[in-house]
Amino acid sequence: MILVTLGTQDKDFSRLLKVVEKEIKNGTIKDKVIVQAGHTKFKSDYMEIFDFLSAEELADLVRQADIVITHGGVGSITMAIQHKKKIIAAARLKKYKEHTNDHQVQIIKKFAEKGYLLELRDFNTLGKLLKKVRSLEVKDSITQESKIPYLIDEKIMKWEEDSVLDKGRKFREVFLYLIFGGLTTMVNIFSYFLFVRLIGLQYQLGNVIAWFLSVLFAFITNKTFVFESKNGSRRDDTKELISFFGFRVLSLGIDMSSMYLMVQFLTIDDLIAKIVANIIVIIINYIFSKVFIFKK
Repeated sequence: MILVTLGTQDKDFSRLLKVVEKEIKNGTIKDKVIVQAGHTKFKSDYMEIFDFLSAEELADLVRQADIVITHGGVGSITMAIQHKKKIIAAARLKKYKEHTNDHQVQIIKKFAEKGYLLELRDFNTLGKLLKKVRSLEVKDSITQESKIPYLIDEKIMKWEEDSVLDKGRKFREVFLYLIFGGLTTMVNIFSYFLFVRLIGLQYQLGNVIAWFLSVLFAFITNKTFVFESKNGSRRDDTKELISFFGFRVLSLGIDMSSMYLMVQFLTIDDLIAKIVANIIVIIINYIFSKVFIFKK
């Protein structure tokens, strides 16, 4: 059995699966082929494909496999080595948008130099490599994590770690933005309810006051917690504040025009219209903050 594993990268690597399927059709591969595809969406009548597998399920398939074809992730490669498997590795490349950089090329090169695997650089040579890998002498497995830095440069390891950390940072940023975006919306809606429903101001005037209070709250929380902007100078802080309010004026126009459309023409209750308008504004404001205001 041949196991193809693409890891958990959030980018497509169907380029590798296409060439594997081609070799099956050509008759070069007669083994059963199982694929752990991750986020790569690929349909095939020739391979058994799973998106994600538990650690135990994946380890069990590695144990059963005669050959492992993998991407250049350190975890995927070392798992196959620890199970003493014959390995072919292909790097995800930036130019095909398969990764954010080409560090997998260096990772595979280091392992290939030590004789742990065969490197698939030219995808047209997969058929030849499959014949060659069957006679490859399997080396002793890596049993201690302390041995890995001797195989891979520290810089390359840091690239691998940074790609994982970058995902975590992006997830944290979006998560915090949604949390504080929700709180900003509550400040906006509560202020609107207070000034319009309780005090009795005209709804557009109440909307402007609610907007100002919510934008001030959003600036403080976005700067401090979401984008963690630490300029260290009052001038830069002031510039961010002006930019923040400037872009929020644009989103205010979207807020008020959408409310006017819903209240005056669609006869939707003004409070419901306010909630819908805020959902639209939250999305637009994230783009403005990320790309223009708190850019690193």
